[in-house]
Amino acid sequence: QVQLVESGGRLTQAGGSLRLSCAASGRTFSSYVLGWFRQAPGKNREFVAAITWQGEGTTYADSVKGRFTISRDNAKNTVYLQMNSLKPEDTAVYYCAASVRFSIVQSEYDYWGQGTQVTVSS
Repeated sequence: QVQLVESGGRLTQAGGSLRLSCAASGRTFSSYVLGWFRQAPGKNREFVAAITWQGEGTTYADSVKGRFTISRDNAKNTVYLQMNSLKPEDTAVYYCAASVRFSIVQSEYDYWGQGTQVTVSS
């Protein structure tokens, strides 16, 4: 089992950058694929990015491709989401999640953090 705690969300202006972090407990961090998802007000939660067990592979939603970068540090049990060129439509609660499969499907993720709020003003 793994517990996830996100941090780094805040209010920022359009065009700015933020880096989200997600710290995991447990000694099996490298056994999990890590993903980021987000939920905007009044919308369903959606996939943002995912990274494989050792970080050798990544995938992104089209809406963030070229602007966001997911990375992980297995020695620190932490996954990151670097967000550049932020837009107001990126406003959402951002969640990290862990899965044993490399997937963009939410139901494939067994463990979830509590979320961190990102607000981008125009």
